[in-house]
Amino acid sequence: MDPNDRDYTNGEIIVHWRPTLCIHATTCYRELIQVFDPRNRPWVDMKGASSERIIEIVRKCPTNALTYDWNDASKPSHKPGDGVISIPPEKYEVDQLVKPVEIRIMKQGPIVVEGHFKVIGPDGNEMKKMKITSFCSCGNSGNKPFCDGSHRKSGLRD
Repeated sequence: MDPNDRDYTNGEIIVHWRPTLCIHATTCYRELIQVFDPRNRPWVDMKGASSERIIEIVRKCPTNALTYDWNDASKPSHKPGDGVISIPPEKYEVDQLVKPVEIRIMKQGPIVVEGHFKVIGPDGNEMKKMKITSFCSCGNSGNKPFCDGSHRKSGLRD
Protein backbone atom coordinates (compact mmCIF):
# COMPACT_ATOMS: atom_id res chain seq x y z
CA MET A 1 0.00 0.00 0.00
CA ASP A 2 1.30 3.43 -0.98
CA PRO A 3 1.67 5.87 1.95
CA ASN A 4 -0.32 8.46 -0.05
CA ASP A 5 -3.39 6.19 -0.35
CA ARG A 6 -6.41 7.50 1.53
CA ASP A 7 -9.63 6.00 2.89
CA TYR A 8 -12.77 8.01 3.62
CA THR A 9 -15.88 6.71 5.37
CA ASN A 10 -19.39 7.78 6.23
CA GLY A 11 -19.92 4.79 8.53
CA GLU A 12 -21.77 2.86 5.82
CA ILE A 13 -19.13 2.67 3.08
CA ILE A 14 -15.40 3.29 2.78
CA VAL A 15 -14.10 5.03 -0.35
CA HIS A 16 -10.50 4.19 -1.16
CA TRP A 17 -8.44 6.69 -3.15
CA ARG A 18 -5.20 5.56 -4.76
CA PRO A 19 -3.55 8.75 -6.10
CA THR A 20 -0.90 6.88 -8.08
CA LEU A 21 -3.70 5.47 -10.27
CA CYS A 22 -5.51 8.80 -10.63
CA ILE A 23 -5.26 10.51 -14.03
CA HIS A 24 -7.51 13.41 -13.00
CA ALA A 25 -10.15 12.63 -15.60
CA THR A 26 -12.42 14.84 -13.41
CA THR A 27 -15.39 12.45 -13.55
CA CYS A 28 -15.75 12.37 -9.76
CA TYR A 29 -15.83 16.08 -9.09
CA ARG A 30 -17.67 17.04 -12.29
CA GLU A 31 -20.50 14.72 -11.35
CA LEU A 32 -20.50 15.03 -7.55
CA ILE A 33 -18.67 18.14 -6.34
CA GLN A 34 -20.56 17.92 -3.04
CA VAL A 35 -18.39 14.90 -2.19
CA PHE A 36 -15.32 15.14 -4.42
CA ASP A 37 -13.97 18.70 -4.28
CA PRO A 38 -10.23 19.05 -4.99
CA ARG A 39 -10.27 22.62 -3.63
CA ASN A 40 -11.00 21.30 -0.11
CA ARG A 41 -8.86 19.37 2.36
CA PRO A 42 -9.68 16.64 2.79
CA TRP A 43 -10.91 16.60 -0.80
CA VAL A 44 -13.52 13.87 -0.12
CA ASP A 45 -16.51 14.78 2.09
CA MET A 46 -18.53 11.61 2.61
CA LYS A 47 -21.42 13.62 4.12
CA GLY A 48 -22.09 15.33 0.77
CA ALA A 49 -24.34 12.62 -0.72
CA SER A 50 -25.95 9.25 -0.04
CA SER A 51 -23.83 6.12 -0.11
CA GLU A 52 -25.68 4.96 -3.22
CA ARG A 53 -24.91 8.19 -5.10
CA ILE A 54 -21.25 8.07 -4.04
CA ILE A 55 -21.02 4.46 -5.23
CA GLU A 56 -22.57 5.45 -8.58
CA ILE A 57 -19.81 8.00 -9.15
CA VAL A 58 -16.97 5.83 -7.78
CA ARG A 59 -17.95 3.12 -10.29
CA LYS A 60 -17.39 5.66 -13.10
CA CYS A 61 -13.74 6.21 -12.18
CA PRO A 62 -11.89 5.27 -15.38
CA THR A 63 -8.76 4.00 -13.62
CA ASN A 64 -10.09 2.49 -10.39
CA ALA A 65 -8.22 5.16 -8.43
CA LEU A 66 -11.50 5.32 -6.51
CA THR A 67 -13.03 2.10 -5.20
CA TYR A 68 -15.30 1.32 -2.28
CA ASP A 69 -16.16 -1.26 0.34
CA TRP A 70 -19.33 -1.57 2.35
CA ASN A 71 -18.77 -1.73 6.10
CA ASP A 72 -21.39 -4.50 6.03
CA ALA A 73 -19.33 -7.39 4.61
CA SER A 74 -22.46 -9.07 3.20
CA LYS A 75 -22.81 -6.29 0.59
CA PRO A 76 -20.74 -6.32 -2.64
CA SER A 77 -17.72 -4.02 -2.91
CA HIS A 78 -15.96 -2.48 -5.91
CA LYS A 79 -12.33 -3.47 -6.21
CA PRO A 80 -9.86 -2.86 -9.02
CA GLY A 81 -10.18 -5.58 -11.62
CA ASP A 82 -13.81 -6.40 -10.85
CA GLY A 83 -15.02 -8.26 -13.89
CA VAL A 84 -18.26 -8.71 -15.72
CA ILE A 85 -20.87 -10.67 -13.80
CA SER A 86 -21.19 -14.14 -15.28
CA ILE A 87 -24.81 -15.19 -15.71
CA PRO A 88 -25.84 -18.41 -17.47
CA PRO A 89 -27.35 -17.57 -20.89
CA GLU A 90 -30.67 -19.20 -20.06
CA LYS A 91 -31.16 -16.64 -17.25
CA TYR A 92 -31.13 -13.45 -19.32
CA GLU A 93 -32.05 -11.76 -22.55
CA VAL A 94 -28.92 -10.56 -24.36
CA ASP A 95 -30.10 -6.97 -24.73
CA GLN A 96 -30.68 -6.75 -20.96
CA LEU A 97 -26.91 -6.91 -20.37
CA VAL A 98 -25.40 -5.29 -23.44
CA LYS A 99 -25.23 -1.53 -23.40
CA PRO A 100 -23.66 0.58 -26.10
CA VAL A 101 -20.08 1.68 -25.67
CA GLU A 102 -19.97 5.28 -24.43
CA ILE A 103 -17.12 7.59 -25.44
CA ARG A 104 -16.56 10.82 -23.50
CA ILE A 105 -14.06 13.47 -24.55
CA MET A 106 -12.82 15.01 -21.30
CA LYS A 107 -12.07 18.72 -21.35
CA GLN A 108 -8.28 19.09 -21.34
CA GLY A 109 -7.98 15.39 -20.57
CA PRO A 110 -8.28 11.85 -21.87
CA ILE A 111 -10.84 10.11 -24.02
CA VAL A 112 -12.85 7.88 -21.65
CA VAL A 113 -14.42 4.76 -23.16
CA GLU A 114 -16.94 2.74 -21.14
CA GLY A 115 -18.84 -0.41 -22.06
CA HIS A 116 -17.70 -3.86 -23.12
CA PHE A 117 -15.00 -3.58 -25.76
CA LYS A 118 -11.64 -4.89 -26.90
CA VAL A 119 -8.52 -2.86 -27.56
CA ILE A 120 -6.76 -4.07 -30.72
CA GLY A 121 -3.10 -3.07 -31.05
CA PRO A 122 -1.34 -1.85 -34.20
CA ASP A 123 -0.23 -5.43 -34.89
CA GLY A 124 -3.89 -6.52 -35.07
CA ASN A 125 -3.71 -8.49 -31.83
CA GLU A 126 -6.03 -7.93 -28.89
CA MET A 127 -4.31 -5.95 -26.15
CA LYS A 128 -7.08 -6.07 -23.53
CA LYS A 129 -10.77 -6.70 -22.96
CA MET A 130 -12.09 -3.85 -20.88
CA LYS A 131 -15.11 -2.24 -19.25
CA ILE A 132 -13.66 1.25 -18.92
CA THR A 133 -10.42 2.98 -19.74
CA SER A 134 -8.93 6.34 -20.62
CA PHE A 135 -7.04 6.83 -23.86
CA CYS A 136 -4.35 9.48 -24.25
CA SER A 137 -5.43 12.54 -26.22
CA CYS A 138 -2.31 14.69 -25.74
CA GLY A 139 0.27 12.28 -27.19
CA ASN A 140 2.53 12.49 -24.12
CA SER A 141 1.54 9.31 -22.28
CA GLY A 142 4.31 6.91 -21.38
CA ASN A 143 1.73 4.11 -21.60
CA LYS A 144 0.20 4.72 -25.05
CA PRO A 145 -2.52 4.32 -26.11
CA PHE A 146 -3.66 4.61 -22.49
CA CYS A 147 -3.65 7.84 -20.49
CA ASP A 148 -1.15 8.13 -17.66
CA GLY A 149 -2.08 11.66 -16.60
CA SER A 150 0.63 13.38 -18.67
CA HIS A 151 -1.98 15.77 -20.09
CA ARG A 152 -1.85 17.74 -16.84
CA LYS A 153 1.73 18.78 -17.63
CA SER A 154 1.41 18.99 -21.43
CA GLY A 155 -0.59 22.19 -21.66
CA LEU A 156 -3.36 20.35 -23.54
CA ARG A 157 -6.16 22.74 -24.42
CA ASP A 158 -9.62 22.24 -25.91
